[in-house]
Amino acid sequence: MHSRRTVLTTAAAAAAAATLGTGAAHAAPSPTPPPSRATLDRLRRLISRMTPEEKAGQLFVMRVYGHSATDPDPADAEANRKELGVSNAAELIAAYRVGGIIYFGWAHNTRDPYQVAELSNGIQEAAADLRVPVPVLISTDQEHGIVARIGAPATLLPGAMALGAGGSVEDARTAGRISGQELLAMGVRQDYAPDADVNVNPANPVIGVRSFGADPQAVARMVTAQVHGYQGAGVAACAKHFPGHGDTDTDSHVGLPYIHHSAQEWERLDAPPFKAAIAAGIDSVMTAHIVVPALDPSGDPATLSRPIVTGILRERLGYDGVVVTDSLGMEGVRVKYGDHRVPVLALKAGVDQLLNPPDLSVAHGAVVRALRDGELSEREIDAKLLRILLLKERRGLFADPYTSRQQVDRVVGVRAHRAAADRIADRTTTLLRNDDGLLPLSRRRTGRLLVVGVDPDAPSGTGGPPTGVLAEELTRLGFEATALSTGMAPSRAVIARARQALAGRDAVVVATYNVTASSAQRTLVAELLATGKPVVQLAVRNPYDIALLDEVPAALASYSWTDVELRAAARVIAGRRAPVGRLPVPIMRADAPQTALYQIGHGLRY
Repeated sequence: MHSRRTVLTTAAAAAAAATLGTGAAHAAPSPTPPPSRATLDRLRRLISRMTPEEKAGQLFVMRVYGHSATDPDPADAEANRKELGVSNAAELIAAYRVGGIIYFGWAHNTRDPYQVAELSNGIQEAAADLRVPVPVLISTDQEHGIVARIGAPATLLPGAMALGAGGSVEDARTAGRISGQELLAMGVRQDYAPDADVNVNPANPVIGVRSFGADPQAVARMVTAQVHGYQGAGVAACAKHFPGHGDTDTDSHVGLPYIHHSAQEWERLDAPPFKAAIAAGIDSVMTAHIVVPALDPSGDPATLSRPIVTGILRERLGYDGVVVTDSLGMEGVRVKYGDHRVPVLALKAGVDQLLNPPDLSVAHGAVVRALRDGELSEREIDAKLLRILLLKERRGLFADPYTSRQQVDRVVGVRAHRAAADRIADRTTTLLRNDDGLLPLSRRRTGRLLVVGVDPDAPSGTGGPPTGVLAEELTRLGFEATALSTGMAPSRAVIARARQALAGRDAVVVATYNVTASSAQRTLVAELLATGKPVVQLAVRNPYDIALLDEVPAALASYSWTDVELRAAARVIAGRRAPVGRLPVPIMRADAPQTALYQIGHGLRY
């Protein structure tokens, strides 16, 4: 697959030798042993050869458009020239000496596993040609569930809240291990997962089902398991978003959220999963663009806060691994300071890696100036570089940064992994309500089904629109199911069409997505109920929808609209699997938000 080498990486070979997808118990790796003196000396010599420009470049993790490191599609090359001043990934590395590259679907980095592996090898080829050759740490956000940058035929697994509903630390570890093995085979050595936020705010617009739940200790156990899974497979894990993004109603992509927890509440609610990740030996921690006045009254977001990053994360919690910012293109980190100050302030706060600034030339130039002017000391920057290089060393990049087509064939999307994903998903679907034993549906009494509801954009390669996936799986299970997408905000005409379509059917399954008090989805459900036909509601994102749909006789939560979770929900609806998931968050009453409609741990059986 690449010209320099044809052997597998040591780490990849070890991963390939591991048992795939069996779900069997695996010993948790020990906390990272200290590096040898010889390793430290070698990496320090490498740092000493770098110019200020090269040192600054190694601190950045950047996006780049295109499926190839040297020959992207013309539109991607033009996007690179417009945003980065270069045509492709190889030119980006040559121009800025970036230490990391992050893959996105929208940047056309992740067409298929072979292409991802080829792109990874091309990036490492470009880095090997530098005056001071340093392998690139390639990363992505493969949280699974609603955030998955690499789709099928790679294995797609239940996301965090679904795993929280399943409650099995072994399932969480297995999911991390499978994901880590497949990422490693595609040349991705860092995953920005697991999410360590404790989602205690149902109105949270950015975390929600990306969190394992609302119980700090339960989240901590799941985070620990996933760290062991990912890193046991040879991929660096990353706990995010420190100091905790779980109690906000503002999305830091578009604004600056405030967390109003007291210091004591932070210790009780937000800190446990991060402490657990550190104890598990996690390779990296990502900061949040949030203001926590109880931890730093300055009004600075945590990413730029020395009291939070250095004072709490490094000194109080004792973390000495790599700290990476959340994307510096997000509005939450840009509202107070200009783009030329943000990277410098983040480094001064204590972070090591600067993720995806909106203008790399501005950000890189600012860091170089601060280094030359003494605002950033060379000793400080060298310490950051050493942490980053030690992570690369630990993940096998200096030994061999390449992968191969054979490794992709042996690991990515193999039958054992896909079967394990289905088994895990079967333990996550949660039955919230089941009046008069409506579920499981009977093929004799309710054999003709209509499936309606939302069809949000799913991660690439996740099996198609939710209504179509549900209808297809229910048909495979012996029902006659027809799909009709009604969208996020169905019009009166669309609702009338759904009601008309139900006339020739015995029952309806309606997929809902983050229903609000004014949502047209409520009107759709009310009109379907008015027909007198049985209505089964499935929440395909946050599980809170049932609080605003109190007349629905049967309600379930799948915690995502990806096909692995939708197929599992269909098996529960059809009675092929028992519902065993339990709520990892409380659902509060819509008319009395301080009163729980369903508590953590709720989940019906049949």
